[in-house]
Amino acid sequence: MTRSHQKLPASGPKREALREKGQFWTPPWVAEAMVSYVLNGDTDHVFDPAAGAGAFLLAAKHLSKNYGKNIRLLGTEIDLHALEQAKQAGLTEKDLREVEIRDFVLNGPDRRFSAIVANPPYIRHHRISDGTKASLRLLTKQITGKVLDGRTGYHVFFFIKALERLAPSGRLAFIMPADTCEGVFARTLWKWVMDTYRLDAVVTFTHEATPFPNVDTNALIFMISAAPPAPTFAWCRCKEPSPTALKNWVEQGFQESDDLALYSVTRVLEEGYETGLSRPPQERHVGEVLGDYVRTMRGIATGGNEFFFLTKSQIESLSIPTSYTVRAIGRTRDVDGDEVTQQTLVRLEEEGRPTYLLSLDGRPEADFPQPIRRYLREGIKQEIDKRALIKQRTTWYKMESRKVPPFLFAYLGRRSARFIRNRAGIVPLTGFLCVYPITQDKGSLEKLWRLLNHPDTLANLHRVAKSYGSGAIKVEPRALERVPLSAKALADSGFACPPSGQAQMAFHLTG
Repeated sequence: MTRSHQKLPASGPKREALREKGQFWTPPWVAEAMVSYVLNGDTDHVFDPAAGAGAFLLAAKHLSKNYGKNIRLLGTEIDLHALEQAKQAGLTEKDLREVEIRDFVLNGPDRRFSAIVANPPYIRHHRISDGTKASLRLLTKQITGKVLDGRTGYHVFFFIKALERLAPSGRLAFIMPADTCEGVFARTLWKWVMDTYRLDAVVTFTHEATPFPNVDTNALIFMISAAPPAPTFAWCRCKEPSPTALKNWVEQGFQESDDLALYSVTRVLEEGYETGLSRPPQERHVGEVLGDYVRTMRGIATGGNEFFFLTKSQIESLSIPTSYTVRAIGRTRDVDGDEVTQQTLVRLEEEGRPTYLLSLDGRPEADFPQPIRRYLREGIKQEIDKRALIKQRTTWYKMESRKVPPFLFAYLGRRSARFIRNRAGIVPLTGFLCVYPITQDKGSLEKLWRLLNHPDTLANLHRVAKSYGSGAIKVEPRALERVPLSAKALADSGFACPPSGQAQMAFHLTG
């Protein structure tokens, strides 16, 4: 696509269709840098397994003149409409004659390619059918010898298949979301990649330079060659969408620099693997971590908030006894500051927000009061019991439970991730993590509150978080426990050393 950015529908059916296809077009300044990398190898072609609107093939057509090569444009694509857009962007029927209409991952070409470049479809795991997931698991096992976690997105399978189709000494450039090296599957994936291929360069982007404005993802470029692994790789952060800086950096062999447009360094492969390729270089932390002081777990997953999570007026109109409910908070934006208080609950009630979680145990339905039995029958009419998460329960209406956590952690969103003091005795839903101190005396709670909100602790969240668009981060429970603690944060908070008996919990987290 020759325009600087794809025009994206903000919402509605068109935006949903875009998510289903995972199509986000690559801007020319990024496409040209990626194509430059693969053209610097020994090749007479460029192959794009997700040709789409033709950004990479168009860049190859233009750049091949600079390299003095007669480059064949090869590719696969499943969406004929996308190829029509490629023609509008400047590619001809002749240019596209070797682009095949086929599924690259599950029905791709048998041959190998010496230059592969792509922006694979970004389709999240919950949009992939069970049958396709089974085929992808088998394919991954055949190629890598491993089975990746079920939460792996479709772009990762494109990446694995493309690497498998890379010819000896060939080059591959893929642009993908940061979850490719931050997701639960990432360590397994990158152990295979780094043991099998040579990682030449990784390119990251600041918010100002993002190739995909208004898309909730943090993009990275991976440049990999089919050669023996090397001990180091180049790492770059683009600071502005320069039409030449990134391309020049690639063509000049990834020289270290720090100018207005980009910053680059040479990194040790092992450090990059341990730190995470999307994150800047870091020294290994050998001190204390947050897990020396707390245990964390996700909030309650109801499986159907609109049925189980109720407002005060709903509780009253349904005549549900409050003894069968617990007070709860569902959304991070329901908490204005860094505390949840009784006043918070009053405000939410006045706004008509739900704060009562129907928290039933597994007793037979007949043992509940009449209002609850009537409400459960209504749930069955609505087929609440057949929803994916709920139907896995032995008793469909039995709710997860949590001990009231003294602290919550708002772990995902465009607002700054933050810790919240729970002074209202609520339990959180999945918009939060529960944070349980290992030592619970009042003095330790106050010190821990200072430690959680120390600037050094908050700054170190980025060392373990998943990164998304617009600066948003997501910190999973186990990752939160790995947050490094600085000596200054510990001293300022009043901690001299980790609490004794840290391996023992003073209570059961699940109630």
